[in-house]
Amino acid sequence: MAPPHQGRAGSARPSGLEPAHAYLFHGPAGVGKRATALAFASALLSEDPRVERRSHPDLYVLEPLGDQIRIDAVREMRRDLHMRPFEAQRRVYLVFGAHLLNDEAADALLKDLEEPPDYAVIVLVADEVGPLPETIRSRCQAIPFRRLSERAVRAEVLARAPELSEQEATSIARVASGRLDRAERLLDPASAKRRSALLESARSVYAPEFDAAAAARTLVEASRERAAEAKEREEAALEGLDLTAREAEQRVKRAGRGAEREELLASLEELASWYRDLVAAAAGAEKALVHIDRAEELQEDGTLERLEGAERAAELVRETWRRFEEFQLSPALALEALFVQLRRAFAGSITVAA
Repeated sequence: MAPPHQGRAGSARPSGLEPAHAYLFHGPAGVGKRATALAFASALLSEDPRVERRSHPDLYVLEPLGDQIRIDAVREMRRDLHMRPFEAQRRVYLVFGAHLLNDEAADALLKDLEEPPDYAVIVLVADEVGPLPETIRSRCQAIPFRRLSERAVRAEVLARAPELSEQEATSIARVASGRLDRAERLLDPASAKRRSALLESARSVYAPEFDAAAAARTLVEASRERAAEAKEREEAALEGLDLTAREAEQRVKRAGRGAEREELLASLEELASWYRDLVAAAAGAEKALVHIDRAEELQEDGTLERLEGAERAAELVRETWRRFEEFQLSPALALEALFVQLRRAFAGSITVAA
């Protein structure tokens, strides 16, 4: 069975053949899986604009409540699954965050993947396939998504913000690391301001005056700002939807938590890339800089005396990123401890460079 056509900007069109009964859209966050799933659902439901608003009667969207998809949510979807289409020829079921299915929920979903009604199309959208049982993966047509090339992201950045210089667009594309969602955020004035504050914190580590707690606060406050923005957007998106108060509250909370976590991880990625850029600048590899729009500052900061400290600093940040990915850490405490370690990494070069 041919997969849905996946376009550069996440569009989807059904093939001339009948769609498969189940798909698995998988790949890193922020590369258009959700947008493509909604576009595919729209194509299956006659390009109805209600799909984008998630209000089409033949569209069912299941999302995690909290940090898991639990069996009750899957059971509720199963009850809906056996209702015939209201308006269209099909009913489309989108399961966002499918990698968060707990074991009981995955077992319940498997039963419907084995023998779905002939009018149903189920699309699982997952950031990773590892947590999904092989029995589920084997019953879906897998559609992999990958990070976009720097060229593709830069083209999209310039299309959205033609006033930017080539250097500015290149820097945003590199910082975005193949993710259009990050590129879009970096174009937002509030995000640009947060990014400037983050890079000043990165530079403060090897400056004569340094406050680890203040540097940590910069990242924590940025993540909280992102959470507040995400909650506000989600509240606006919920207007007009037929949800219970609990469902609406859970969606708003989930949007806030997700945005806060994403901002922390993105900040750590950029922090690590700044210290890698110091290494590149010290080695004279200006063309390899991620922060090409800050080349002047990097050439000033990237001294040979700081080379060893920068290499160590990049590894320290990567290790903290991995710990945030794997464990529930207190951001304020973990980040302050990180900045203390970063200061120590550059300790031998601070007096020389000052």
